[in-house]
Amino acid sequence: MSTAFSLAPLFRSSVGFDRFNDLFEAAQRNEQASSYPPYNVEKHGDDQYRIVVAAAGFQDEDLDLQVERGVLTVIGGKRADAGKDVTFLHQGIAQRAFKLSFRLADHIEVKTAQLANGLLSIDLVRVVPEEAKAKRIPINGARPALNS
Repeated sequence: MSTAFSLAPLFRSSVGFDRFNDLFEAAQRNEQASSYPPYNVEKHGDDQYRIVVAAAGFQDEDLDLQVERGVLTVIGGKRADAGKDVTFLHQGIAQRAFKLSFRLADHIEVKTAQLANGLLSIDLVRVVPEEAKAKRIPINGARPALNS
């Protein structure tokens, strides 16, 4: 039995939403993905968002943020020289490498990123260009016929 569903009925009355089908398929593939590290996605207003990643044990130079083609990628890697002279009797703080990807909606931009108290906070903002905002179209009424 297939759990896939078709979005074709929605596409009959909409234009340009082809990416939604891709998003649903990607979500279905990733539903069994690793939950490390834990993160929150927060909304702080109509056009302001924040992603908070629990990055305990990581420092600024261990983390890399990239935005490419509407996908924000957060990569964390362990330093090669970290813990060289240390023998762990118990290591409860997982400092393993990770890669998280977030698909950003149109006009969402990364504003700032900061690491404090083991939490990586990435602030996002929606910046809608003037040409993408709604415009009122005036109706000019009936025009007189042009004489040739």
